[in-house]
Amino acid sequence: MFTGLVETFGAVTDVRNTGNGCSLSVKPLSEFEVRLGDSVSVNGVCLTVTKHNGDISFDVSPETLRSTNLGKLKISDKINLERALRLNDRLGGHLVTGHVDGIGTIRNRQQAGEYTFYTFEAPAEILKYIVKKGSVAIDGISLTVVDLDHGSFRVAIIPHTAAATNLGGKGIGDRVNLEADIIGKYVEKFLGKKDPDSNLMGLLKEKGFIDE
Repeated sequence: MFTGLVETFGAVTDVRNTGNGCSLSVKPLSEFEVRLGDSVSVNGVCLTVTKHNGDISFDVSPETLRSTNLGKLKISDKINLERALRLNDRLGGHLVTGHVDGIGTIRNRQQAGEYTFYTFEAPAEILKYIVKKGSVAIDGISLTVVDLDHGSFRVAIIPHTAAATNLGGKGIGDRVNLEADIIGKYVEKFLGKKDPDSNLMGLLKEKGFIDE
């Protein structure tokens, strides 16, 4: 589990095919202490440290390569790194699992004073969980949704986030990993049961939120 508060950049130093998957090596650009077997968020994807000798290495499965932007990484690309949350840590962002829901594409980037507004196209199966003022993880960065429409949503990036993550270097057409807030998924699953004996379901029907 992660918070979506990126700890440091990493630069890709090696990408090697291993059957249908790959071995990914990254050099953190500041102090980043890990051990073998640790979980690390790499551009929002939860990966396990398999080697650590200055560079950090991860094995990436074929499914992860298919469903995230890790399969497009090249040598020297900048990536976001965050170590797993400890139970005594402050939760400054929101709960992020590192299980990416899908890939989004930057549709627009607009500067407004010190802030940068990004608009992301996203699949419908992700957009259904995104709400105005809600949380979303973009390449592992915990961000707040400014607004949304039927095919996209928008966030505002403060100067610190632009400088401390790889998002500041991305432009129109770049692809990002998206993870919706897990709370919305649990709510959907619970309400989807439509238990006729549930007091909550009865109240929602009474108020017109759910059809009979």
